Amino acid sequence: MKRILVFTYGIISYAIFFATFLYACGFIGNIFVPKSIDSGAEGPLGQALLINAALLGLFAVQHSVMARQGFKKLLTKVIPQAAERSTYVLLSSLCLILLFSQWQPMGGVIWDVQNPAGRTVLYSLFAFGWLLVLVTTFLINHFDLFGLRQVWLYLRGKEYKKLVFVTPGPYKHIRHPLYLGWLFSFWATPTMTAAHLVFAIATTAYILIAIRLEERDLMDIHGEAYKNYRRQVPMLIPNLTGSTVSPAME
Repeated sequence: MKRILVFTYGIISYAIFFATFLYACGFIGNIFVPKSIDSGAEGPLGQALLINAALLGLFAVQHSVMARQGFKKLLTKVIPQAAERSTYVLLSSLCLILLFSQWQPMGGVIWDVQNPAGRTVLYSLFAFGWLLVLVTTFLINHFDLFGLRQVWLYLRGKEYKKLVFVTPGPYKHIRHPLYLGWLFSFWATPTMTAAHLVFAIATTAYILIAIRLEERDLMDIHGEAYKNYRRQVPMLIPNLTGSTVSPAME
C-alpha cells in the first residue's frame, strides 16, 4: 500500500507540474490564460514591486534550498527517498501557482515592437525557448528529473540508481541549454512592460546563481568527469564550431 501511495503521489505531483508548465507559457507570453504577467488592474507601483519581489524570492529560496544535497538528506528522514523529487516538483509548482495568482501588473512599456516581421521573430524565439526547455528535459531523462522514474522503481520494488553523466545533443556545446531556453522564454517578447522586465531580470539573476550552486553539486556527485566537462564546454553561450566534448564524456 505504501508503494502505491508513493507512486500515486508522484503521478499527482507530475500532473500539477505539467499543468503549471503549460500555464507558465501563457502567463509569461500573455496568451491563452485568464491571468498573465500584464493582466489585471494596476495598483501602487511600490506595493506591486514589493509583492512581486516577495513572490520571486519565495520561489528562488524554495527552488534552491530544496535542491541542495544537505536538505535532501534531511527531507528523506521524514519521507521515503523515492518521494523526494516529487515533493520538490510539487512545492516548486505550488510556489509558481501562488506567483501566477498574486502577481501584480506594474504598467510602463520598455519596448513595443509593432513591425510584423519583428513580432514574428520575437514570438518565434519565445516558442523556441519553451521548446528547448522541454526537449532538454527529455535528453537528460525527463522522467527522472520530475520524479516519475523514482516512484515507478519504488512501486516495482527495484533499487533506484542515479543517472550516469552524459552529454547528449546540445550538451556537447553548452553546459546549460535548459537555462538558455528559460532565458529566451523570459526575454523574447514584442512588448516588454515594467512587470515583465522585473520578472526577467530577477529570474536571470536567479539562473546565474543557481548555475553556480548546481555545478558545485554536480562536481561533488560526478567528480573529475564534470570538472573536465566544465573546463571544456561554455556555460550559456554555445560553441557551434564543433563538438567540444572529449569522446570519454559522450
